[in-house]
Amino acid sequence: MICALKRSIGLFLCLAFFTGCPKDQTPPEGMVLIPAGEFLMGSDKVDTEGKGAEFGTVKPWYLDEHPQHKVLLPNYFIDKFEVTHAAYQQFVDATGSRPPENWPSGKIPSGRENLPVTSVNWYDAERFCRWAGKRLPTEAEWEKAARGTDGRDYPWGNEFDSTKANTGDTGVGDLSPVGTYEAGKSPYGVYDMSGNAWEWTADWYKPYPGSDYVSETFGEKFKILRGSSWGGMGHYAIPYFYRTSYRFYANAEGAFPDAGFRCARNLK
Repeated sequence: MICALKRSIGLFLCLAFFTGCPKDQTPPEGMVLIPAGEFLMGSDKVDTEGKGAEFGTVKPWYLDEHPQHKVLLPNYFIDKFEVTHAAYQQFVDATGSRPPENWPSGKIPSGRENLPVTSVNWYDAERFCRWAGKRLPTEAEWEKAARGTDGRDYPWGNEFDSTKANTGDTGVGDLSPVGTYEAGKSPYGVYDMSGNAWEWTADWYKPYPGSDYVSETFGEKFKILRGSSWGGMGHYAIPYFYRTSYRFYANAEGAFPDAGFRCARNLK
């Protein structure tokens, strides 16, 4: 009885003063726990072969990922899968929000319920996450969930393998149902963090601390997208775009047919 009383007093003090209170680390349904700690973010790779110029990409290869640096994050939860059409339908029905641009007559196209929802802009994605009691992940949270702590280039390791993700050379030519690529999971068991749909993150496109790369696109102008998508160049994929450290940017008001999102949440 005395022990029980001590536990009760301890719980009361924890609740009263919010000091040393243990946080519930049980993942909510459909989410996974990303444990606290450091991870390697970005890369120090260099485009020694001039591939960026060869393919005519919108920005130099690798430079906005410099320098690779350690980032310390607390515990957090992130969705195991990209948000689906079916989940987004619940949001639309509950809030009266506008349907995605690719829903004919405001309804999910038949057979696409379990595909990632796309054609929603950053603001719509953020509103969905808030409605669900979550938020968009930061760029750092997204990258850690995708690559773990060992600085790997892809969620599954350091070698590109298009059998482990829905990329431009799979022959699918469209989005895949979430969770299709079991072998492509990240170290934490998060699916589709390479390929399938681009994913909005919370952050503006800005240089990393210590970067010497200068771009007129930096600043509070564009939001970060991560993960790349099923689309490629023709019928093949360029591994560069599917790496865990690859950064892309877009206007927050833009809605794109291959861009969706997933949500994150703080521990309570």
